[in-house]
Order: sequence, then C-alpha cells, then structure tokens
Amino acid sequence: MNITSLRTFIAIVETGSLVRASQKLHVTQSTVTARLKTLEEALGQILLNRQKSGITLTPAGTKLLRYARIMTGLWRQAQYETALPAGLSSVCTFGCDRELWHGPGRAFFDGVVSGHPDMAVSVLQGSGRDLENWLASGQVDVILTYDAILRGNQTIHPLPPEELVLYSDRPDAAIDGDPLYVFVDHGEEYRRQHGEAYHDAGIARISFDSSWWALQFLLDRGGSAYLPRALADTYVQSGALHVLNGPVFLRKKNLIVNDTAAANWNWFDALVNTISAAGKAASP
Repeated sequence: MNITSLRTFIAIVETGSLVRASQKLHVTQSTVTARLKTLEEALGQILLNRQKSGITLTPAGTKLLRYARIMTGLWRQAQYETALPAGLSSVCTFGCDRELWHGPGRAFFDGVVSGHPDMAVSVLQGSGRDLENWLASGQVDVILTYDAILRGNQTIHPLPPEELVLYSDRPDAAIDGDPLYVFVDHGEEYRRQHGEAYHDAGIARISFDSSWWALQFLLDRGGSAYLPRALADTYVQSGALHVLNGPVFLRKKNLIVNDTAAANWNWFDALVNTISAAGKAASP
C-alpha cells in the first residue's frame, strides 16, 4: 500500500468513475485500474462496486475512505514541513470559510505572518463541511468557521458573533418591502430569524449565497441587503453604502484548532484573545 494508491482511490470516489479519476490525476485509465487493484490486493478486500451507472463504495471501501483521507492529509503535511525553505522552522495550515476572510480570517493570518517570521503559512478556502473534514484528517491545523462541531483532539474557541446589518445604496430605502432587496443566505439560523422578522415581505427576486458577491451587486446596481458589518462598513465610511435601521442579526463564528498543533504554539491563545477583543471593539 502507498500514498499514490490511496490518492487514486480518493480520486475515484470523488469523481465517481475511473475515467474521470484518470483525467483528474493526468494518468491513463489502465494506471488507475492497476493502482486500485494493488490497493485491493494489499487489503484483501473489494473496495468499489463498478457498474455502468458509476461506482459505489463497498462496506470495506467506506471504512477505508476515512483513513485514506487522514493518511494522505498527514503525508501532505509531512512533505510540506520537511521541505520548508531555509530560515523557516514550522508551518501553520489555516482553513477559512470564504465569508470570514474579511475580518477575523485576515486578522488571524496577519497575526501569524507578522508575529512569527520563522513560520510558513498556508491558507485554504472551503465550505464548513470541507473545513471540518480537513481538520479531522490533518490537512489543516486550525479552521475559522461558523459551525462548531467538535471532534476528538480539537478545541473550539468562540469568537464574538458576526453582526449582519441591513445596508443600502440609498439612505431612504424602505426597510421592509424594498423592491430592490437582495437576499443573502447566511445559513439556517439566519433564514429562520429573517423569516420571522420579515414574514410578510415575500420572496426576493435576486439572492446570493456569498456576501462578497452581494456587496458587489449593490455597488454596481444598487439595492439593499444584509451584509457582515466587517465587510461593509468600509463602504459606509466612503459613502457608497448606508446603514438602515432594520433588525440586526447575529451569526456565531469559531476558531477550531487541532490540539496537537496548538501544543507547540505558545502564541495561539494570545492571538485568539486579540482577535476576540478586536471583534468586541468593532461592535457599536
């Protein structure tokens, strides 16, 4: 068994076929087939059911998939750390939800880069589920996410909640019933709170699942939308956007760290405290 075979197995599962896996890995289909066969022979188990409609995991394949991700993640981390350039002694791999880079994500990154010139920093963007899987498999050391699902050998550090504020390009825009209102999906809890506050508002014509895209739409075309204060306040200061007196919603956010990695980071708790203090100070 080797890392290449495990990576090939993961590629087959993620793409759904041997053909697409070969395209993703830039190798021939026969090579993919041979690697899978080698892996199955080493384990003495059939890992995949191959059908015309695609592949499905066998019970053995399902069990292996979790370990394959962990093993390839750890190997990737080992390669990265042992190949550090001269003058660097350690590495921090940071996974960040795309919505949280503006504010705490950037603050964490800047704190590590500025405060620890001997540390290499790698940043990965992903969804909440991606981040959880990456942290569990060892692909990243710490994540910034809205979710707070705790697994073994991890610690959750809650940060001040994100404030979702109603902004518009027009200071006199209607708070309720604006025909130019843009709905931004900030998650399940937000959808519930928004629905209660605006139960008779109808359905918005335009919606986004990205605050950044919604912000660009408002700046380009006008309208109103709920956006994170950390993202939009710069545009309020420049006069491009205005705060409307609508309900303010809160969304929890968390730094979750691998305890093994954090055991060597005597600076981590202080940086978390600094980011938390900055978040509290930014709230009106």
